[in-house]
Amino acid sequence: MIDETTPTGNPAPIPGEPAAPGPAAVPSAARGPRYAGPVAGLPPQTGLTTDTAVFTDAYAVIPRSVMRDIVTSFLPGWTGMRMWIIARPMSGFAETFSQYIVELAEGGGCDTPEDDPEIQSAIFVTGGEMDIAIDGQRHRLTPGGFAYVPPGTPWSVWNATPGNCGFHWIRKRWQPAAGIDRPDPIVTNEADVTPSAMPDTEGAWATTRFVDPADLRHDMHVTVVTFMPGGSIPFAETHVMEHGLFVLEGKAVYRLNRDWVEVGPGDFMWLRAFCPQACYAGGPGRFRYLLYKDVNRHAPLWFGTHGTGRST
Repeated sequence: MIDETTPTGNPAPIPGEPAAPGPAAVPSAARGPRYAGPVAGLPPQTGLTTDTAVFTDAYAVIPRSVMRDIVTSFLPGWTGMRMWIIARPMSGFAETFSQYIVELAEGGGCDTPEDDPEIQSAIFVTGGEMDIAIDGQRHRLTPGGFAYVPPGTPWSVWNATPGNCGFHWIRKRWQPAAGIDRPDPIVTNEADVTPSAMPDTEGAWATTRFVDPADLRHDMHVTVVTFMPGGSIPFAETHVMEHGLFVLEGKAVYRLNRDWVEVGPGDFMWLRAFCPQACYAGGPGRFRYLLYKDVNRHAPLWFGTHGTGRST
């Protein structure tokens, strides 16, 4: 239900619309990271309907310009919340995860966000501040803040900002494995994590990893990938991981299957397993995206299970 607690949004400029007045441009290296979010409000009736939104058998592109008020969703048990669902399991496409962009009004939140004890969550804050309590431990998350909530762990989240706050919420069913315990909670900020440079790239391509890649308790990784201008993925990656890529900053030309697609802040790319991908960051600033991928488990060999022999 839409009531007085529902966020009213914060309209932002998109290509083809007048930009709102703001401070003079500052070089990205001086101003620090930025975190793009969805566009609220509606475009004018004179706006064009042609856009870069596309859904294929191998990938989908959901541009920032189509994440409008009219496509938001709500969840029971929340106060002052709306969200954009940008990924959900779909048979024959990407099947391992869901991803939401959540906006909380002032005072909004929920004491019991997750009702399934088998689901793990990753949270990444893009605007405002929020309080998250994980198994009784309370933490304040600011932009760039990351939290991992293990399956079966009680948690809550509330806006701590005068005004709206926003975050990504990635959900996946945790897949047990022999001799593997459930992961521990993680709370950090990308500013406190040293990016790992890709070999032989001279710093043009780096990944901020919130989870140790050698920790096999984790069956998903959520990271921030950064390309400096001119940096690239110099080959067509073709591998088993499903991907969700939300552009936080900058622009690039991204190879998706046989197509090259220009993407910018607030755009989302959703790739099924084995979809070829490559990238070229055109500048003038950094190109950065929030990345999801599934890792560290057997490929299920029968439909409707997650490799454990139990039906879902």
